[in-house]
Amino acid sequence: MARFTTRVQLNGRPTAEDYEDLHRAMRRRGFTRIIQAEDGKKYWLPHAEFNREADTTRAAVLEDAEAAAATISTDYGILVTESAGRTWHGLTAATAADAVAS
Repeated sequence: MARFTTRVQLNGRPTAEDYEDLHRAMRRRGFTRIIQAEDGKKYWLPHAEFNREADTTRAAVLEDAEAAAATISTDYGILVTESAGRTWHGLTAATAADAVAS
């Protein structure tokens, strides 16, 4: 299964509510804002970054992210990265309840 990190930037003057709407739209398309470490601990991704683990392609992930962003704005930028592994520092720990709600 492939791992994708997707960054969505709403251009112009997006509000906090716009990003909350984006988070919901991305969640409906199979994205989450939480990643899991090899030890099972979960962490929040930085603002407007999303995780998706699926047997799919970068192009398909981009298409899904575009569909979500387009429900919020017509002016946005998206970057999709596929990786075999991730390393991070300073991310906020997420609870099991967070993981369900993300």
